[in-house]
Amino acid sequence: AQASELLADRNGMPDVPLPAQAPVDVDDAARIALLTSHSWNVFRYVGDYLHLFGVFVLLFTLWRNKSCHGFSRSTQILYFLVFISRYIDLVEHSQTAYLVVFKVTYIITSVMALAAFWNMDKSYERQKDTCSLPVILVPCATAAVLLTSEYTPSGILWTFSQFLEGFAMVPQYIFCYRDRGAKDIGVSIFVVFLGGYRVFYAANWIYKKYQMPHYSDIQSWTGGLIEICFFCDYLFARTTDWSILRASVLKVDQKINEIQGKVELKVLGSSRSQAFRSDEQECELRHRRKAIDEEEAFDV
Repeated sequence: AQASELLADRNGMPDVPLPAQAPVDVDDAARIALLTSHSWNVFRYVGDYLHLFGVFVLLFTLWRNKSCHGFSRSTQILYFLVFISRYIDLVEHSQTAYLVVFKVTYIITSVMALAAFWNMDKSYERQKDTCSLPVILVPCATAAVLLTSEYTPSGILWTFSQFLEGFAMVPQYIFCYRDRGAKDIGVSIFVVFLGGYRVFYAANWIYKKYQMPHYSDIQSWTGGLIEICFFCDYLFARTTDWSILRASVLKVDQKINEIQGKVELKVLGSSRSQAFRSDEQECELRHRRKAIDEEEAFDV
């Protein structure tokens, strides 16, 4: 395999992106080969296929229901950004068929999901999909610039995608917190498969760390830890009907939306802000506050 394809972790994307023509000495080549041999393990394969099946469950559920009920559009936007920023390496160097098929599939299916949301916009539940995307995107972009291991466009974009993926499911979890009475099995399977995928990737990282003590991938570990915490809380809430994070997360989400509304008012001016605050949006805000009050009463 080419050196630029090695040092693989997340679906073959290099931990330290190497230029396509960069010379590699004998020691580096041996280290890369060792890391690659441990990267392709059963935990990674299971994680990859859970992710893939979860995406197919999402598309099938959207097609079956002919609506977006139960799904967060913000999560789909974040995954689309993850894929296009991470898989730019498809045009930089040749890769194995396995990687190419998965990467192209993820990009195409993310576009299909967003197209479905656009086509079925009337069924989109905006009042439940309240997570602020700028609050996720800006810190991830800043961290990518400050913490990337290589200051090249592909290196910064790869680091950005690693941080961003850790938060990609957060809007869906917030949506589920607000949609406690949801019974659609398709939504539950989607969340379980995507959460399970991150759990198996964590097992993959642990396995590689055990095999190679010098192995490190802080960006992936940080994002993975965040998402696994939300996933465990989701499973706990589904099985016991009680959540550790729900009340606090919804409070923070509401506060962020209130601050964002004030900023828009100052930046965009009163006339533009009034256009945003239509009767429908005011009604949605009342529903959000009511939902939070109900959450607090239930969780306490």
